[in-house]
Amino acid sequence: MTVTRVAAASVGGAVLAFISWFVLQTSSLPAFNTSMVTRALATAFSMIVIAATVALLWLHSRGRLTVLAEIAAPLAPVGIVMATLGIPLSATKLYLDGIQVDQGFRTQFLSRMTETMSNQDMNYFGLPTFYPIGWFWLGGRMANALGMDGWAVYQPWALVSLAAAAAALTPVWRALTGSLPVATAIALATTAIVLTETADEPYAAIVAMFVPAAAVAAGKALNGSWKTTAVLAVYLGVSATFYTLFTAITALSVVVLAVVYFVVNKRSWEPIKHVVVMGVGAILIALIAWGPYLYALAFGGYQARSTANHFLPVWGTEFPLPFFTFSLIGLLSLLGLFYLCIKIRTYFATGLTVTIAVCYAWALASMVTPLVGTTLLGFRLEVLIVLLFATAGILALRLLELPSPGVATAATILVAAAGLVYVQQIPGQNQAHIDQAYADTDGNGERADRFPPDAGRYYADVRAYISEHGYEPEDAVVQTDEINFMAMNPYYGFNAFTSHYANPLGEYDLRVDELTRWAEGSYDDLEDPDAMLSALDSARWRAPDVFVFRGNLDDPEEPLKTHVGHDIFPNEPNMVYERLFFNPASFDSPAWDSEQIGPFVVVVRNR
Repeated sequence: MTVTRVAAASVGGAVLAFISWFVLQTSSLPAFNTSMVTRALATAFSMIVIAATVALLWLHSRGRLTVLAEIAAPLAPVGIVMATLGIPLSATKLYLDGIQVDQGFRTQFLSRMTETMSNQDMNYFGLPTFYPIGWFWLGGRMANALGMDGWAVYQPWALVSLAAAAAALTPVWRALTGSLPVATAIALATTAIVLTETADEPYAAIVAMFVPAAAVAAGKALNGSWKTTAVLAVYLGVSATFYTLFTAITALSVVVLAVVYFVVNKRSWEPIKHVVVMGVGAILIALIAWGPYLYALAFGGYQARSTANHFLPVWGTEFPLPFFTFSLIGLLSLLGLFYLCIKIRTYFATGLTVTIAVCYAWALASMVTPLVGTTLLGFRLEVLIVLLFATAGILALRLLELPSPGVATAATILVAAAGLVYVQQIPGQNQAHIDQAYADTDGNGERADRFPPDAGRYYADVRAYISEHGYEPEDAVVQTDEINFMAMNPYYGFNAFTSHYANPLGEYDLRVDELTRWAEGSYDDLEDPDAMLSALDSARWRAPDVFVFRGNLDDPEEPLKTHVGHDIFPNEPNMVYERLFFNPASFDSPAWDSEQIGPFVVVVRNR
């Protein structure tokens, strides 16, 4: 029954979200960053969703409209997703934060998966992906089904996938708690927290939504439930194909919990058996995505080096303590703290407590590991800590015995109003990201706020020029520092824009050295076009077919400019960019065609 409910809720949530997105895209609402209309509509629809859900659950508790309540409860979080994100983004084709830095790489990956169904790196030719492929691969299939470009499908796929996951929360928690109102409350709170904390990373948000449920279910699994063990194996395996950090936290928590039960239960091997079976099952699923990369890493002979963890922002230097914040989440977290202390011997509280402890231990380790040249990205665990405490707080409310129906009614209204206060702040919390979605130039060369677009308006002309020479995205390597161009157009790149998002198999630093050698040599031994061609052809990687520089062909003395990035961790910012200058004379040959397109000089090798 639970599996059926979860599947039905997910499908229903996805369909409702997609229909809502389509309707919103056909509307003519003003831009979020130039008007308060969409903010007002977001608040209004959030209130309607919360009020209707509370009313239906109230009637459900009295045996009335039970079928309608059971249908509406899983869909209520979908309403929150669309009200707080869908409406504010309705007048732009981009998702939160537009195509800025991190979002640019994510868009590039989704564009790659739109072009292929195989396991391929977002940037480097001929390499399997290093970053988890699951969410992006599914998004690529949605793009193919709808006939959309990768950059254009990002927003609807993010909303649809978030909605589908949020809808599944209610039946999952109903199976764990046996109560529809409690399950709905946890689902709504989880959705609101995730949309506030990490909505710009939808694939991470989806995994985070189920971490508290996994923490609770782990206790049941390790105490003898093989059905729950199988479910957790599937969750951990699938989540590993979406986002590895939260998967690692959950898996480590299950292992720690198994050890706790092993000791408490007088060295019973039952928890150990379950955790081993769970781990083997999860690894087998995860290898569907990770197998090609791990095989290439082990046997490919690459000089692999990863700097993905070389990031420590200021908020990563403090422990998140949500129970000391003056807000609804702070109150829930405080109640949750007391609940965990009082009910520590129940598998509900034990699982949540162990997972919280693992999160804090990981955050502590992340503050210390810079001494050995890296971090554990502990700052990203704040959303998990808040989710775990808030979930415990809702479970604590369940224990309250209200003296009369009148008091119960007043408490219900108060909780609903408090929920609205929090939910209506979500667009405001994401305002900078929403504003950027309107300010960035999209793949059509337009800004959604109707201000003049940036150099991105020339990208279509650049692509057309490249195509005229017989190069298409699926079989062309481009060297450029225009990450936005690569995000919108799924060409392979000779090198990534930063080492932090570069596939370790791509040998980022060695490629930077090669680019630097070519640039410096263009004013020395590689000034002769034949020498430059020979240098390109002798590279250990497939050489660029196209260069997209900044420059001016009308001035033959002006160099062609590009940039390369260098990791300077532990400094913050953790990157410094170096300008490289290429001599136009190195490309003055029948082997190359050059064209000035806006501020860009596009140099294409003739076939």
